Amino acid sequence: MVTPESVQQGIEAGLACAHIEVIGDGQHFQAVVVSDAFAGKSRVQRHQLVYAALGERMREEIHALSMRTLTPEEWARAGGA
Repeated sequence: MVTPESVQQGIEAGLACAHIEVIGDGQHFQAVVVSDAFAGKSRVQRHQLVYAALGERMREEIHALSMRTLTPEEWARAGGA
């Protein structure tokens, strides 16, 4: 079974993250991902970066992943650490 921790590790392995939180039930996951790599990117481009970090796992193991993708500056303005 896929765990939130394994999803988080997959994202971190492919994308430098300043902050990441993943929750889920084994099939459906929600993630907050904060990365400098998102600077100047659209929401779709940001999600594509996360999907690329997870690779084949998105097709084979993870049924659904909803994301909130922010730059460190956006995260700070939103009240993040």
